[in-house]
Amino acid sequence: MKKHMYRTHSCGNLRLVNEDSHTKLSGWVHRMRDHGGLLFIDLRDHYGMTQCVFNCETDAFKVAEKLRVESVITVEGMVVKRSPATVNPKMPTGDIEVLVDHIHVISVAEVLPMTINSNTEFPEETRLRYRFLDLRREKLHHNIVLRSKVIASIRKRMIDQGFMEFQTPILTSSSPEGARDYLVPSRVHPGSFYALPQAPQQFKQLLMVSGFDRYFQIAPCFRDEDGRADRSPGEFYQLDFEMAFVTQEDVFHAIEPVLYGIFLEFGNRHVSQYPFVQIPYHDAMLKYGSDKPDLRNPLIIKDVSEIFLGSDFSVFSKAIETEKSVVRAIPAPKTSNHPRSFFDKLNDWARGEGAPGLGYITFTEDGSAKGPIAKFLSPERIEALKKMCSLEDGDSIFFVCNKKDAAAKLAGNARRKIAEELDLIEKDVFKLCWIVDFPMYELNEDTGKVEFSHNPFSMPQGGLKALETMNPLDIKAYQYDIVCNGIELSSGAIRNHLPEVMYKAFEIAGYGAEEVEERFGGLLNAFKFGAPPHGGSAPGIDRIVMLLADEPNIREVIAFPMNQNAQDLLMQAPSAITPERLKELHIKLDLPKKVVKE
Repeated sequence: MKKHMYRTHSCGNLRLVNEDSHTKLSGWVHRMRDHGGLLFIDLRDHYGMTQCVFNCETDAFKVAEKLRVESVITVEGMVVKRSPATVNPKMPTGDIEVLVDHIHVISVAEVLPMTINSNTEFPEETRLRYRFLDLRREKLHHNIVLRSKVIASIRKRMIDQGFMEFQTPILTSSSPEGARDYLVPSRVHPGSFYALPQAPQQFKQLLMVSGFDRYFQIAPCFRDEDGRADRSPGEFYQLDFEMAFVTQEDVFHAIEPVLYGIFLEFGNRHVSQYPFVQIPYHDAMLKYGSDKPDLRNPLIIKDVSEIFLGSDFSVFSKAIETEKSVVRAIPAPKTSNHPRSFFDKLNDWARGEGAPGLGYITFTEDGSAKGPIAKFLSPERIEALKKMCSLEDGDSIFFVCNKKDAAAKLAGNARRKIAEELDLIEKDVFKLCWIVDFPMYELNEDTGKVEFSHNPFSMPQGGLKALETMNPLDIKAYQYDIVCNGIELSSGAIRNHLPEVMYKAFEIAGYGAEEVEERFGGLLNAFKFGAPPHGGSAPGIDRIVMLLADEPNIREVIAFPMNQNAQDLLMQAPSAITPERLKELHIKLDLPKKVVKE
């Protein structure tokens, strides 16, 4: 067998069984320790780390002592057993070391802008600018390996479920997904632009119309939107899939084993057994104050408007009567004996959220009700409140009063805040659920117009009859989200595959037939030649890996992410284009004027 130029083993696979054998290793100098007559180098590659020992009497020592960390070297030597006192149980290779008799320096490293061999934190700008160094660090390196393994497992699981992988176009037309498109100018069609796909939405539906039955791909998606901790600006990847001749339940039954298996395989914690809980949108907003509920949190919000309607607490009662406000109640179990500072802290938090505060009542161990609101409620109302919210002596309860949507949002945030303060959120578990029965339409309070609330391509529940006979704001759609631990993994829907239903659905949202044909003509035309009922979803790969890696920031699971300003600091993108290139594309720039400060 031909002798390998760089290595006989990786830096992670030498064990006691290799004792007294000759080895060749290549990697990066992770750490150096000079013990006088001996020099120790921890040599690192993708697979692990091995301790290498250099004796001062060898030529190899003279070369090694001049090295900087992160230089790339090849070493040759004998694998020897460590003495009992020097065994390192934290390293898989910790029972052995390599006594080096030859070294070859492949690449000398300059002084590093950031350390690799420690957990020292560095500014994100530095980490992104030198991402190739950041990726050498153990935690981030592990995250990217995890991502690769997750994607490989997803592919296998989808294929085992009967799905076939197809690729859809990257250069396409502008999308109605809702966010801004990234546009690509056409050189051969002056004045015209391609758009990078926000999602393969229309193409995957066209695949179903084309006679394919189960499609998937690990799809790149591009959206010109602001970055968030759980969303990468610019581009992201999703497990995009679609199925023909299916109901909503068929979609759930197909993807649930895949998601359950992924979280079980890589999560090292308990996972919700499928079928996952299904929560109607209305109930989610009422009970959890969010359509992305974290079910690890045991607190349940209640609507207690009827308790305060007509009560002596005029702040709430008048708001209910004259402003159509609602009152939401959030329990805080076993807190009646907490110090006043606990309640003041939550009030200060609420003010920071833009609210006047959080009213509250405490129920002492002797059964009496105390707090700034208690004295305004009759004993009968107090007892009804206690029963409605399943409260016990020793519990407290907080209140939010506002318009329905605003009250839901603040109550949901308060539910999370209270649970965090009381350490009630269940640990070491992934809790998944479906949010179903989303409203098809919503009212834009600024314009007074009816708009799509979710996905315009969804099938309304009740079909054409519902669109023709019902109040649009009462129509629900076959739309659904999959949520894990308060993170939305994806939205999905059973699609509207009937032209007459599509025309009517868009008409209600203010789109005429001509505009529908102009914007969605390719898909609409396909539906006129026989389309099966179909549906699907697209769980986000980045968010799945973020949860599995227990990372709060999505950039920690992406090899080369942009910063929050959608800039690639490593490759210096976006960048200016030469006038010659712009002329070739028939583009003239109209840049905003810079404000000169006096």
